[in-house]
Amino acid sequence: MRPLPVHNPPNPFHGQEVEYLLEDGVEPPAHGMQLYEDSSKSILSKNDSPDVGMRWSVNPYRGCYHGCAYCYARPSHQYLGFGAGSDFERRVVYKPQAGALLRAAFEARGWQGEAVLFSGNTDCYQPIEASLRLTRECLEVCGEYRNPFHIITKAPLIERDLDLLLEIAKHTSVGVTVSVPFWDPAVARCIEPGVATPQRRVRTIQRLAAAGLDVSVNVAPLIPGLADRDLVRILEACRAAGARRAGMILVRLPGEVKQVFVERLERELPQRAGKVLARIREARGGELNDPRFGSRMRGEGPYADMIWNVFRSTCARLGFDQGVETDQPERPSSFRRPTDRGGQLRLFG
Repeated sequence: MRPLPVHNPPNPFHGQEVEYLLEDGVEPPAHGMQLYEDSSKSILSKNDSPDVGMRWSVNPYRGCYHGCAYCYARPSHQYLGFGAGSDFERRVVYKPQAGALLRAAFEARGWQGEAVLFSGNTDCYQPIEASLRLTRECLEVCGEYRNPFHIITKAPLIERDLDLLLEIAKHTSVGVTVSVPFWDPAVARCIEPGVATPQRRVRTIQRLAAAGLDVSVNVAPLIPGLADRDLVRILEACRAAGARRAGMILVRLPGEVKQVFVERLERELPQRAGKVLARIREARGGELNDPRFGSRMRGEGPYADMIWNVFRSTCARLGFDQGVETDQPERPSSFRRPTDRGGQLRLFG
């Protein structure tokens, strides 16, 4: 990706903002990738949303080079003093002590070995992971403690860690979900500029599943008027590749995400923008976002119902289990501390 022009919606936590006064046709200054160390003292984030199937998540990174216009995590970058637009895509914050922090969390007396999610905020396999290897470091800690986990990613980089995932899966629950919200690579590139093509992601599903991992596909987010026509084709391709479960989330555009998404859509796909925004409003009670638990992931109204009916009937025809593994009931944990006296005997206490 070329360096993006600096453009961010106003940060509501700032009393001032910068606006570039430029002549017509002149872009604001561009900036490339910038990395910032995160000195957080903890690595586990607790989730209390009833819409998410796991209570704990691990986020080695904040901000994401994938640059997906719809990303719900964009407003979280504003808490760091950055913007939700190009700052989110180019100013990436990383936690250099991620592995040590996770080990400390597992050593805490109150930790009972619940499954953890990689990641609840931004993709743990975004490009910088190839160099920093923080996600792999955290997975190694999960392996040491036999703590179950689930990974959600769009990135084929996860294939690098196939050896580690297979080794850990001998002792605890390991699940992977690959997000595939588009089928047309040209449309995907407009909305998800830093991500591999949908077809490449399907090959990742195939390689992980063929190796014996439990793999799901998440058609997330499904954008009405833009990718709903691809829903059946995505599910068929991912099922043929070996995915066992399928999930879907209707696009939601909280906070400043609305502005980022609308501007990207109107710039990259101007002839389709009006239809897409009208369809989203049709499925969101006339708005571009619905923050209510229960409906924010699903939408409502006849058009949303039609999409969900197509999803459910297609899953039934293809033999998918519906709902990705993060939505499945908790299983008895294999967790054990290698530092405990008596080793695994503590599990029978």
